[in-house]
Amino acid sequence: QVKVVESGGGLVHPGGSLRLTCTASGEFFRVNQMDWYRQIQGKDRELVARILADGATTIYDDSARGRFRVSRDNARNTMWMDMNSLKPEDTAVYTCHAGITLRSWGRQESYWGQGTQVSVSS
Repeated sequence: QVKVVESGGGLVHPGGSLRLTCTASGEFFRVNQMDWYRQIQGKDRELVARILADGATTIYDDSARGRFRVSRDNARNTMWMDMNSLKPEDTAVYTCHAGITLRSWGRQESYWGQGTQVSVSS
């Protein structure tokens, strides 16, 4: 069974930092793109950051660019997002998404984590 699990959320003061971790586990051929989405209360879920399988190609939402940084370790099927200079408007549930190819001949499937709460407040 393939699972995607996040950790690292919590409460932080404005200007503080947090690191989120996402790990894919189970039997599969390859983890392709990995993404962080967030859903602010009352709003639609939005893409915050994406990192491709090469580990070097990244995409950021305008709100995250310059403050957040994604990285990954393919050997550990793990992605991190370092969030700095956090603002109250970053308060949201952050969810990891992974595009995973189960078999070498198969197509990519989407897997989602359960989400982790990030709260920024004084």
